[in-house]
Amino acid sequence: MAGVSVDEAMRRAVELAARGLGTTSPNPVVGCVLLDPGGQVVGEGFHAYAGGPHAEIVALAHAGERARGGTAVVTLEPCDHTGRTGPCSTALVQAGVARVVIAVPDPNQAASGGAATLRAAGIRVDLGVRAVEAEAGNIAWLTSTRRGWPYLVWKYAATLDGRSAAADGTSMWITSEAARMDVHALRGTVDAVIAGVGTVLADDPRLTVRNLRDGSLAIRQPLRVVVDSAGRTPAGARVRDDAASTWIATAEEVGTDSVGRVDLSALLAALHQRGVRAALLEGGPRLAGAFLAAGLVDKIVGYVAPRLLGAGPTALADAGVTTITDAIDCEVVDVTQVGPDLRITALPRKREG
Repeated sequence: MAGVSVDEAMRRAVELAARGLGTTSPNPVVGCVLLDPGGQVVGEGFHAYAGGPHAEIVALAHAGERARGGTAVVTLEPCDHTGRTGPCSTALVQAGVARVVIAVPDPNQAASGGAATLRAAGIRVDLGVRAVEAEAGNIAWLTSTRRGWPYLVWKYAATLDGRSAAADGTSMWITSEAARMDVHALRGTVDAVIAGVGTVLADDPRLTVRNLRDGSLAIRQPLRVVVDSAGRTPAGARVRDDAASTWIATAEEVGTDSVGRVDLSALLAALHQRGVRAALLEGGPRLAGAFLAAGLVDKIVGYVAPRLLGAGPTALADAGVTTITDAIDCEVVDVTQVGPDLRITALPRKREG
């Protein structure tokens, strides 16, 4: 039986890594495939939860002695330090693998160095196989680790004419149930959900994650963050219930910007210190505009309903654009129909200067 190539094995490792999205933070998602000397798959693994065994350890446990002389194909450079688990580089050396193929080097200085340890033990190490796919699958962790604040996704829902609510302020169910369930799946991949106090006062959202099967609360809930400069969040607001942890981020606690509001850069840095590597910004339009104007949004996910309102508030308020040459250009990377609605995913291009 013919074996598989390292390219095919890395593709599978990237698929395995994705299974850990939403449960591994503040650790990365990682996938590993072990091939015996003949190229046959003898072990697979992925990092399932923070504090649990790493992908390489799971794959080695499946392979046993069949890993000796073989190849480990892994999406991220094996760690070289002892934390809640031991170093994966040492485990691979002890297992007797002959080659390790790595998609992306580890940017975390505390854990990096695995490639050097493997080479010092006489193991062949190759870097960069399917690096683009592995980077994309681990983009939130990699980005936040490299720069020190979370990867931020702005999610909004709007009609075809860009309205987020009707003229009378009603905004419930602009999009379909299918789109709303898709949002719950999106929330399940992040560590924090952020909303402004205006949204809390107007809509009283819970900002929780629902189980897609039966609508019950999911076991893992992201931190709920209310950006509330003056501390106006009511004591009885639903974001204060016991369904999930909540942080009411005030200007007094976080620090202020030039106009006395919560300093958004300081807010993101504080969230990173709390272990948040990916965050979802859900509302409202003024807060979204402020984050965009500051260049702090990494990805946009818009749910567009095939409806027209003709009046009412827009999904986005002032984002620092005064003329067409100041427009925030975006690269559309995906358009998917979700029920009757469209989900548009775009990456804002960073402004020059």
